[in-house]
Amino acid sequence: MAQTNAIGRRKTSTARVYLKPGKGEIKINNREFTTYFPLLSHQNIVTQPLTVTETDGKFDIVVTVRGGGFTGQAGAVQLGIARALDEIDSELHHGKLKSVDLLTRDDRMVERKKYGRPKARKRFQFSKR
Repeated sequence: MAQTNAIGRRKTSTARVYLKPGKGEIKINNREFTTYFPLLSHQNIVTQPLTVTETDGKFDIVVTVRGGGFTGQAGAVQLGIARALDEIDSELHHGKLKSVDLLTRDDRMVERKKYGRPKARKRFQFSKR
């Protein structure tokens, strides 16, 4: 198995994922991933592609992630890892990842604020009289 890399995006976050055979270490922005994502829910999001494909502890993962907040970054890392695993062995992993919907880019973005309104959809109070 060779080293591979992939890019994952979510909202305004972008994650560059570098995957190579190893002991299962995950580093995000030169920090241990449990310290970078202290919430268990974010840790589960990041490790979900590894759990689904049963490759826990088989790859060393180095991630550079920028932009957005913690949830968006966790989603970007998840997509990047899923794409990298798919690139390594497509016949073995593609069906599993696709069935759990891990190869689909979540294209939801924050709606922009419109002029004449206080927020994107909220309107100022209307008074008929």
